[in-house]
Amino acid sequence: MSIPIVSAIIVSHNSAHELPQCLGALENQSGCSLNLIVVDSGSTETGYLDQLADRYAFRLIRTSNVGFSQANNIGYQAVSADTEMVVFLNPDTVLPDKYLEKALTLLKNTPEAGVVSGVLVGYDMNSSKPTEYIDSTGVFRKWYGRWYDRDHGVRYAGINRPRQFLPAVCGALLACRPEALAAMSGYIFDPDFFLYKEDIEFSIRLRKHGWKLLFEPQLVAYHGRGWKRKRRDVQVFLREVASKSEMLLYRKHPSPYMLWAVMKYILVRYVKI
Repeated sequence: MSIPIVSAIIVSHNSAHELPQCLGALENQSGCSLNLIVVDSGSTETGYLDQLADRYAFRLIRTSNVGFSQANNIGYQAVSADTEMVVFLNPDTVLPDKYLEKALTLLKNTPEAGVVSGVLVGYDMNSSKPTEYIDSTGVFRKWYGRWYDRDHGVRYAGINRPRQFLPAVCGALLACRPEALAAMSGYIFDPDFFLYKEDIEFSIRLRKHGWKLLFEPQLVAYHGRGWKRKRRDVQVFLREVASKSEMLLYRKHPSPYMLWAVMKYILVRYVKI
């Protein structure tokens, strides 16, 4: 029996602190042959990439700062035709041993699933240890239209979620069936989204193509998540990008929450709050 090929795509942007831990965890994966692609989207200092290329086996694609969505699309173009699973992951995402092997098995056993995901637990990139709190167990929508990461900030030890299909998945880690991605005509991630909310838009389009998004609670990985807990600690530029992406999401996929999204953008853009 041949070893399944997995292609993993990581978009880096000034990720010298996070990327080594992500690559180290990928190096320890078993049960597959890993085709690793790193797309650098305009890092201001790229020496760390050259140093990592001496330590880890990956294909490096350099581009200007085209944004997270378009950089992932560029990486996807380098995926080989014999790939059995395509994984998109952030540079601050750390996979435990056998994660890819388990995800492959889930895809094989769930033919209707275009994506498999699990529990994302918070991760402290400074101490290289998981936190006690959940980052996401899937992305859900409130009755009034707002999308949110379920269980974010909840203590991991107290959570108990069933296996289920999700409305949307967190883009920090997506294990995808190649056939499902092939159905996404034109692009995988909408390049109109520079950063943030592209995962929700991707999830909506994938589901419209008839694929399901599987959540398996026994599938656990770790995410550093650069977004700070206190809003005032986040750069105004990033807050503006996030609010703009939120408006864009609700314009492409209409929701009554658009009214609040516009108000939030105005406050960030002009009042700087």
